[in-house]
This record gives sequence, structure tokens and C-alpha cells, in this order.
Amino acid sequence: MSDLNEKIEGIKLSYREIFMDAAEEIEKRIEALRPKDFEGDLTAVYPVGSEGKLWQNAVLDMFENDISKEVVRKLAQIKAYRNCGQFGCKGCATCCNLACSEFSPEELKEKAKNGDNFANQFLSVFVPYNSREEAYKIYPEYLDLLRKKTDEKVYFYHCPKLDENNRCSDYENRPQICRDFPDNPFCILPKSCGYYDWREEIQPVALLMHSFVEIMEFYKNKISKGE
Repeated sequence: MSDLNEKIEGIKLSYREIFMDAAEEIEKRIEALRPKDFEGDLTAVYPVGSEGKLWQNAVLDMFENDISKEVVRKLAQIKAYRNCGQFGCKGCATCCNLACSEFSPEELKEKAKNGDNFANQFLSVFVPYNSREEAYKIYPEYLDLLRKKTDEKVYFYHCPKLDENNRCSDYENRPQICRDFPDNPFCILPKSCGYYDWREEIQPVALLMHSFVEIMEFYKNKISKGE
């Protein structure tokens, strides 16, 4: 439990530091667009056609056509690196035995009924555990951490297609969500996972991109409220 807990706390600390660096970088880019000798705050209310409004528009354009595209490129690189051949499934089957979702089976069924492709794929693979205790046997560290860190409801599922050797009995027909796992650089992976090193390597870049998105959304909301 302590190793996993320390890992999560380490990620939080890294994110705080990376977030501050991202905020400083974006602030520099914003200030570079400030009209000469103009004084005022970016999130203030300015009339249409004024220097302040033109500055805001330039910043929003920079967000959309510069930083956002940079984020998309970096995330594509992260995904490509995952598939570079250096990393691969080692057959630990943790992802098959312990799939987590914020949605209950009933909610997933409703989402699938309404055309949610991910929910439809998820339900084609996973079935819910009969109890939390069953899931606890698979990854006790993770469930202990969830109990400690969040009050939100989390539902646990498993794939019934594993054979006696913990191998997928329908591997060639597995859905895309299985082929793509893990596609989230922030997911918690055991060290036995073949993608553990991938996540460790790319996480700082992923955290930086996440910081950029959060900061841009903050400014966008502030500016839009002033319109």
C-alpha cells in the first residue's frame, strides 16, 4: 500500500511543479501579444474594437492555433511511442481482471443504448464483480488507495474470457478498447504491466499538456464571461 500511495503523492507533487512551469510559459506568450504600452488585465471587460479586446482575440487565436495544436501533436507522439514496439503486453492480466468505471452496469447499458461506442465495447467484454471483496483479491493496493483517497463510487469489472492460464480465449476478436489499452498516461498500472515503463517515461509530458489545457480553459472561461 505504501509504495502505491507514495507513487500517487509523487505524481501530485510533480503536477504542481509542472503546472507552475506551464502557467509561466503561457503567461510569457500572453504578454508577448500585449499591445505596446497597453495596461490592463487579460480577463477584464473591453469594448469591441478596443486594444484590450484585440489582445484577448489574439490570445484566444494563439490558444486555438498554437498551443492547442501543440498539445494534439504531443499527445499523438505519446500514442505513437506506446506503439513503437519497445512496449507490449506481458500477460499479467491485471487489466482483464480489474477494469474500473465510474458508471454502474445499468448506467453503461443506458449509455450503450444511446449510442456510446465505448460503453458498448466495454459491455461486450466486461461483467461486474458480485462484490467489492472479489475485486479486492486482484489488486488490494489499488482498492485500499481508492478507499482512502475518494468518496466517489467506483465499479469493478472483469473479463470472463480468460482461460485457466490467464490468457484471453478470444484474443483475435478482442475489441478496440482492449487493443488500445492503456491509452491514458495517467492510469495506474502495476509494475508487472508491459506498459508501465511507457507511462513512467511519458507522464511528465502528459502532465504538461494537461496543464496547458487546464490553463487555457481558465482564460477562455474568464474572457467569455466578460463578453
